[in-house]
Amino acid sequence: MEHVPNRFVLDNSIVMAWCFEDESNALADSVLESFKQSKALVPAIWPLEVGNVLLVAERRGRLSEADATRFLSMLSSLPIHSEPETRQRAMSEFLFLAREHQLSTYDASYLDLAMRQGIPIATLDKNLRNAAGRCKVALMGGE
Repeated sequence: MEHVPNRFVLDNSIVMAWCFEDESNALADSVLESFKQSKALVPAIWPLEVGNVLLVAERRGRLSEADATRFLSMLSSLPIHSEPETRQRAMSEFLFLAREHQLSTYDASYLDLAMRQGIPIATLDKNLRNAAGRCKVALMGGE
């Protein structure tokens, strides 16, 4: 049985795999299961990312408003804690990491949080997984 850390950084790519059946996969399912023993940390941008994906999905007819509301209710029941960021950190550290690892500044905020906390990151994003590996950040689900 795989060791489940008591804390990890949760990337939005995992969260959206819970929302959309066609994006479901074993890693996302195992991360959701890990909430029985763990809590997740997310950067301050996370609620905006979640909201934006849901809004775009509604506009494209992929998700109803009721579906989005139920999904947000499910998310609010999970132990997910947002870590506030300083403007200075966002304007310097994230930009540096994004440049260095060919990431968006949003993805760099997840990597930065995992690095500072010394905890694994749960992500399906290939570029973020690769950057985490280069930075010696552990990945949920191995690799």
